[in-house]
Amino acid sequence: MVKIAVTGKGGVGKTTLSGTLARMLARDGYEVLAIDADADMNLASAIGVKNTPKPLTDYQELIEERAGEKGGMFKFNPKVDDIVDMFGVVGPDNVKMLVMGTIERGGSGCMCPASSFLRAFLRHVALKESSAVILDMEAGIEHLGRGTTRGIDLMIVVVEPGMRSIETAQRIKELSEGIDIRHLAAVINKGNSANIRPHLEKLGIPVLGEIPYDTGLAEADLMGLAPIDVGGEWVDAVRSIKENMLSMIATFEKEA
Repeated sequence: MVKIAVTGKGGVGKTTLSGTLARMLARDGYEVLAIDADADMNLASAIGVKNTPKPLTDYQELIEERAGEKGGMFKFNPKVDDIVDMFGVVGPDNVKMLVMGTIERGGSGCMCPASSFLRAFLRHVALKESSAVILDMEAGIEHLGRGTTRGIDLMIVVVEPGMRSIETAQRIKELSEGIDIRHLAAVINKGNSANIRPHLEKLGIPVLGEIPYDTGLAEADLMGLAPIDVGGEWVDAVRSIKENMLSMIATFEKEA
């Protein structure tokens, strides 16, 4: 069982990393469920899924039926165990994929049937669904405030050279400690332009590896292809990161 959440500042490449890791784990024999929990909803292209599923939040009648109650109340634990089979799609290498969607709300602490439904679904997949779950989280740290990542084995923070990215990683670490996420690791994207490892070491965040800047990524995007289907330095680096990630999780399991 491998449960991974990928997060970081917007634009650092977390969606591309999530999709590539999902495909690689599937090729290793894992039953993979990839969940797009990012408001931009671009994970399908990173995996190579052509028939992108509708966001779960579009199924308002289902959400009201499962999570709503009379008088404006809502259920904290709605039925969600059939959602993957009902609304997931199967992409290349048999990766299953779902899109969460976004909740229109005035503040980050929305308590409503849709929020309750999505939280229950994430709790379910973190504890029971598939042998590998990859969560492509929304940019920044707002999802941590909602506590939707409990049960995750490892949270990967994607960073790029620059202090804003490091500051986001620091805030993620601080908040994760309050919701029982015990293991964080970093991936440095667009590396080699500046040495930011010392900053991550100071934060106590181990580095799984560095990904070099690769023009082949832009070319793959223009052709509508997933990075793993094109190959190149970027994909080779992610393959090494995947192996380091699995070794780190195995170490956690032995310690437990």
